[in-house]
Amino acid sequence: MRRPLVAGNWKMNGTRASVAELIEALCQQELSPGVEVVVFPSSLHLTQVVEELEGRSIAVGAQDCSSEVGFGALTGEESASQLVDAGCKWVLVGHSERRLILGESDDVVSKKFVAALECGMAPVLCLGETLEQRQSGQTLEVVGRQLARVIAEAGIAAFKKAVVAYEPVWAIGSGLTATPQQAQQVHAAIREQLAREDQRIAEGVRVLYGGSVKAENASELFGMSDIDGGLIGGASLKANDFGAICRAAGN
Repeated sequence: MRRPLVAGNWKMNGTRASVAELIEALCQQELSPGVEVVVFPSSLHLTQVVEELEGRSIAVGAQDCSSEVGFGALTGEESASQLVDAGCKWVLVGHSERRLILGESDDVVSKKFVAALECGMAPVLCLGETLEQRQSGQTLEVVGRQLARVIAEAGIAAFKKAVVAYEPVWAIGSGLTATPQQAQQVHAAIREQLAREDQRIAEGVRVLYGGSVKAENASELFGMSDIDGGLIGGASLKANDFGAICRAAGN
């Protein structure tokens, strides 16, 4: 039985004051012990969030890490080693905004995935297609290629400690959401691709859906057999909405 996971990606949002308010509100939410919860603040607020959530059941992750481990001359980057030292246990890898806006290639993403694992972090590997790619029937081809590159780099055994997140790019922040059936089709294909390498690992990997998940649609999405929770964007900045999504995952 895969334990549901709900991850809140705060993206480039927040001040020290607003982050403190959000954390206080999150700590007042009734969260199911059967659901794992992680939040991903901006790097500026990582230390603050780690300190304020100490002893709580909510883990903290980073939104990105360098493809290089350890320390060195790489201005502006933060290595997985440094993030672990700051108290992070998780890291997002290959988010569509980094792929599309910042030009991260499948090769760079796969190296970041490996770097995170080498430092003991759990990577959340983000995969997804654009609207143009979906409309041209390329969804499974695109997602499959992104996943295959990481499998080739890291090996299938790496997925014992990783999570996969399917995030259709056309649904992120747009208000559009893949239907539960559309999402399930892609999640099933991801699990099947992993199963061709190792059936047992594939059955244990949690695959999250990320694409305008809201309190109103979470239960139906999470009810699909291969959807194990969500990677939540905008709704994770509202404690009541995020709490409701977490409770939906527990049901």
